[in-house]
Amino acid sequence: MRTVIVKYLFIMAIILNFVSCCSYSFTGASVPEHIKTIAIPVVDDRSGSAEPDLQQLLTKKLTSKFIDDNTLRITDKSSANSVLECAVVSFSDAPSAVTAGEVVSTRRVTVGIQVVYRDLVKRKTIFEKTYSDYGDYPQSSARKVGIEKAIDNLVDRILLDTVSGW
Repeated sequence: MRTVIVKYLFIMAIILNFVSCCSYSFTGASVPEHIKTIAIPVVDDRSGSAEPDLQQLLTKKLTSKFIDDNTLRITDKSSANSVLECAVVSFSDAPSAVTAGEVVSTRRVTVGIQVVYRDLVKRKTIFEKTYSDYGDYPQSSARKVGIEKAIDNLVDRILLDTVSGW
């Protein structure tokens, strides 16, 4: 019995060592060679929500995510190979959990974004998609918590589609 346990632990150690040494990344997996740079203009807000700093927060998080990813270099539109144009098209804040006595305990912010990704070298649209995601926050918290969660989720999806969704 003891021999079986030792063999099992030895095999598990080998598997764990292999997995930890052989990580896989999608970063840059499919971006065409002629696209090296991307412009990310300030996000437009067409939602009618008048949510303060929504455009700036989304633009900042998108830019930071692309910088961290390092697949495409951020530059201005006049010298970019591609451009990512985004517009907030919907914004809502509604109750998502109600406790006994019909007291709202959690609220949900939902943000919808229309994204157009263009290849400026070949002068074609690579993709045009609408994304929607949400962030929950306790009724007692600031709404900004929910907004940031929703935007973080959206930015992750947009980055993934841009650098590996070919």
